[in-house]
Amino acid sequence: MVRRHLLLALGALVVVVLVLETTSQFRNAQFAAMAYYAIAAAGLTILTGLNGQLSLGHGALMAVGAYSTALMLQSREGTLPLLVILALATVITVVVGALVGVAAARLHGPYLAGATLALAVAIPGIPLYFSEWLGGEQGLNVRMPEIPVWLADAAYFVTGQELTQIRYLAYLGWLGVIVVFVLLANLSRSRVGRNWQAVRDDEVAAELAGINLGRARVQAFVVSAGCAGLAGGLLALSARLAAPSGFTLTLSLLLLSAVVLGGLGSLVGALVGAALLTFLPQVVTGAGTDLGLTDVQAAQLAPLIYGLVTVLVVLLAPAGLAGGLRKLIHWRRSS
Repeated sequence: MVRRHLLLALGALVVVVLVLETTSQFRNAQFAAMAYYAIAAAGLTILTGLNGQLSLGHGALMAVGAYSTALMLQSREGTLPLLVILALATVITVVVGALVGVAAARLHGPYLAGATLALAVAIPGIPLYFSEWLGGEQGLNVRMPEIPVWLADAAYFVTGQELTQIRYLAYLGWLGVIVVFVLLANLSRSRVGRNWQAVRDDEVAAELAGINLGRARVQAFVVSAGCAGLAGGLLALSARLAAPSGFTLTLSLLLLSAVVLGGLGSLVGALVGAALLTFLPQVVTGAGTDLGLTDVQAAQLAPLIYGLVTVLVVLLAPAGLAGGLRKLIHWRRSS
């Protein structure tokens, strides 16, 4: 199974290089956004789809990763390598996630959702109280480090094109997607992943089988928080800003709807949900403008269509788009 996942990762890396090198800078920026949405959605689909914990606070955990990254990039002298900064931001978010996970391990259903909802409301307000260090409502500007010379030379040697900062971020994001998805795929098929599924399916049976329910819930929450922290760091780099307005409750709800659209418990579904979250609003806004709507009206149309698509998927394909596609393929093979 590990070998299969590594081969799929290698194939995905080839596809990423081909796509990013043949698309415009604008598309590269969109693919960079899709990358951090995919990482956050993958963590959430593990937590909600595999372990059965409903979280409404993943946008807040992304804020922890984003602000950690921004703070470590404030100084121009002695700055750590970017990969190290992202790793540290992930670790910081894991620590916060562990604290929240321990507190939430005793909660279930709507009580857990309420606790994470409080997290989503509280954390974006922290920069307002510590505005001297965290920039208040304006947030912190994120300085993008220079592209390493050796990497720029290697990219030019392989592709024949200069490596721009936007493309560099897209590559960085998709490298993160590939690494995270391989790790999560292997983890979900390990004993730990099977314990998570057992807790989701039947808590009483899982406890009788010797599974520590609280430990399993905390483990799932910590893994999911780490994904959110990495996604938040990549978001801050792409937006060049870490501000409270970027991590409101709306972001948490959009991530949850993305994993529902794609398919709970499916990493492919997380990728599909991230793609919809990235590209659907632009498609809908463009279509609205073509129909004669103003820019404001077209922009307001996008959330409506996104909501309608979510409702239709829930009604017609409860397993999400990825699950519906699998059922269709299985039906065609069996017929």
